[in-house]
Amino acid sequence: MFVRHFVGGVLRVEILDACLKELRSFPKEVLRDFLDATAKLETGLILSMPLSRSLPSLGAGVHELRLKGKSGIFRVIYFMKKKEAFYMVHAFTKKSQKTPQKNIKLALKRIKRFK
Repeated sequence: MFVRHFVGGVLRVEILDACLKELRSFPKEVLRDFLDATAKLETGLILSMPLSRSLPSLGAGVHELRLKGKSGIFRVIYFMKKKEAFYMVHAFTKKSQKTPQKNIKLALKRIKRFK
């Protein structure tokens, strides 16, 4: 269900299998930025704009990583549970200003597995 990505920090970053599959479609430069961001999360660093934004409409503690590449804008929805781990649940290419409902619904469905 999850792939554990752990560099040795104080927190774990776990990636849902489906999210990992989605991440594989991202360009290499965007994946490098994603790995840099997850390494920061593992050290306990709190990410803020423009790299990360809170999504309170999806639930307490839900955020999106905001990544840019030459070929577009990319997002990864994640949340923290029990101050032990971050869970990456959905990754997608953003094609409009507003996040499509299908991406929101899918992220919520995956998050609800943990509640």
